[in-house]
Amino acid sequence: MKKLFLMLVFASLSLGAMAQDDEDVNIAPAEKHRVATNGFWQNWFLGANLTWNAFYGEGERSLVAPFRKFPSGTYYNGLGASLSLGKWLTPVFGLRTKINAWQMGKKDQGLGGDKYWTANEQLLVNVTSLFRGYDEQRFWNIIPYAGAGIHRNMTHAHYSTVLSLGLLNTLRLSPRFSANIELAWNSGEASNRGTGLRDRNQHYAIELGLIWHIGKNNWKHATDQEAVSALTEGELDALNAQLADALAENERLQQIIDAQPQPTAAVTTVTPAVRTVENIVSAPVSIFFEVGKANVIASRDMLSVKSLAQLAIDKNASVLVTGYADKSGRAEANKKLSERRAQAVADELVRLGVNPQRIEVVAAGGVDTLTPAEYNRRATVELK
Repeated sequence: MKKLFLMLVFASLSLGAMAQDDEDVNIAPAEKHRVATNGFWQNWFLGANLTWNAFYGEGERSLVAPFRKFPSGTYYNGLGASLSLGKWLTPVFGLRTKINAWQMGKKDQGLGGDKYWTANEQLLVNVTSLFRGYDEQRFWNIIPYAGAGIHRNMTHAHYSTVLSLGLLNTLRLSPRFSANIELAWNSGEASNRGTGLRDRNQHYAIELGLIWHIGKNNWKHATDQEAVSALTEGELDALNAQLADALAENERLQQIIDAQPQPTAAVTTVTPAVRTVENIVSAPVSIFFEVGKANVIASRDMLSVKSLAQLAIDKNASVLVTGYADKSGRAEANKKLSERRAQAVADELVRLGVNPQRIEVVAAGGVDTLTPAEYNRRATVELK
């Protein structure tokens, strides 16, 4: 068992350094740590574990001496359970309240001895997100923690304060559930030798269980929203001006048609009908996206799309939708992302009433034509 414990510790530390390279391929290095703030009811989690506990008392006063015999214990060992409720304030920092309960007997007595529980408030630090940036698809996260709370010996009706340290390892199973392996330490009751930290009983535990992520449990990568909004406003103004010019030109052409002489019964010759060809030219409208995503950031962008869609419907015009991504990440992934963005806008045009046969979708892949990089995460719509 001692070898098993040491292997778990080594695996936790080494796998933390080897955490997956599956970050979103379109997240620029400078933006991996920039996320939007969350609401109070977001990013909560509930954990439930089975635990193996060992208590070390006066016979092992050193804080590190118990590791020579873990998890058999010099004095007590036994099974228990723990429950925790917490919230991630950011992808790196979180808080949780954790309650452990267990029953332990002396080594020569087996299970079925004294009953205990502890309640701790703990600060969690996700070091994987701290050093590698947030990634909701990451499989392995290494999360050390520290806290303080209350210890209760129910058999002897005794309370004491405790400190807690531990290493929480989470393994993503689905968007809602993660498995976890936890190595925990609590300072226990003061022994008869004194009241210092070395004089307290030492409680160690290995815990295995599940974490349920409640409600909305991911984070949105933040973008330079002010710059994106400014660009959108400029393009909206350009579109409005273009629409005004198009309406004025249509009115002029209609006046020419109305001025043509109307045929009468006395007329014996046939005058060919005047055919008016209208070339509708529109400034491209941009719809912006979050990094690595294909959903629209601002509803304001869709106002421009609606205006352009109505013009396309009225004039039975063809529409060109071009998707783009920034240059970060692999070219193949950028190509697929730009296609998803263009298709998402094309689907919106169809929903607005544009004939799908009149829509052409083009995936331009990753580009760096605009500065900053946020401007390149877009799709453009224009009439052909």
